[in-house]
Amino acid sequence: MSDKFLMPTYNRQPVTFERGEGCWLYDDKGNAYLDGIAGIAVCNLGHCHPAITHAITEQAGKLVHTSNLYRISAQEKLATLLCSTANMENVFFSNSGAEANEAAIKLARLYGHKKNIDNPTIIVMEGAFHGRTMATLSATGNRKVQAGFEPLLSGFARAPWNDLDAIKKIIASNHNVVAILLEPIQGEGGVNPLRKGFLNELRALCDSHELLLMLDEIQTGNGRTGTYFAYQQENILPDVVTTAKGLGNGFPIGACLTSGRASALFGPGSHGSTYGGNPLGCSTALAVVETLTNGVIDAVNKRGELLRASLREAFSDTDMVIEVRGQGLINAVQFDRPCTALVGLCRERGLLINVTAESVVRLIPPLVINAKEIALLVERLKDAVVAFQNEQEAA
Repeated sequence: MSDKFLMPTYNRQPVTFERGEGCWLYDDKGNAYLDGIAGIAVCNLGHCHPAITHAITEQAGKLVHTSNLYRISAQEKLATLLCSTANMENVFFSNSGAEANEAAIKLARLYGHKKNIDNPTIIVMEGAFHGRTMATLSATGNRKVQAGFEPLLSGFARAPWNDLDAIKKIIASNHNVVAILLEPIQGEGGVNPLRKGFLNELRALCDSHELLLMLDEIQTGNGRTGTYFAYQQENILPDVVTTAKGLGNGFPIGACLTSGRASALFGPGSHGSTYGGNPLGCSTALAVVETLTNGVIDAVNKRGELLRASLREAFSDTDMVIEVRGQGLINAVQFDRPCTALVGLCRERGLLINVTAESVVRLIPPLVINAKEIALLVERLKDAVVAFQNEQEAA
């Protein structure tokens, strides 16, 4: 086989996986790899979870697609369960996280126009990542991924991460602001959490100015932080929350949920999707949500605490490691230098990791990872870091 006909949009690693089970992937040579990235926080239930495999095969044998011109039973069941779980009022189903965020951006602009604001502006954060479509790319705070795609869309104002005063200054100087969009924890930006209480302060600020509070939980949703959505740990309710990734456990599906002042904005014809919310996607996601909320999420915080404690102990005497941080099972090992070489070094040792923001090892394994696998993950990462340290010293 050859990849010469594929557009070179990824620097793919020299490995091809043929099957998976739980937290493990197996390549075409029979080698086993502990999966510390879960398809970039997608396979929260691990690979080939029996409940998800059953849901896909059963629904595929009955009906795959009809379109949203007709009622879809699985879509209505999923909407009921997801809105109940999130305490939101309604939901639009898409095929990806970027599309869910596109829906959120359209909602904010529609909200602004209904308030007679001709040029509605959304406040977004430095270091954010919201997707690669033109609108979500414009909302993203990463010049590296934006370069070459100018002109970007207007209608976004950028604030420093974790800086409420800066947000207040933007609102005071720009009367076109209609919404604030941010991730509770920046994933691609380096696993950067908000300080405790920030979302409560932001909720109060949005209420006082009648702004939409929109949370991108594409990566932090579906149990990743120890509750179904990260905002549920702050006892607030956003106007809009988006999610995808873990919602389908590998099947492409996204969701944009609304409440309050955002819940009545879309009407017939104002937004749509050919594939979004089809019977196969919704049946799969329904099985995912039911399985996650049946005990899996309850164990996430304990597993995350074990992982962070083990990482801190393993790297307590490693000078180039300056911090271990995270929440639930979205965690980071912060290095004092670029460390992308660790991806290959870990792969050679049977561990799959991801490096983001050049100097952050991001660990987002399946939520079903057990204590033995956590110990093995830390052991293999430690071994790779020692090799990396030796290479650095030799150079």
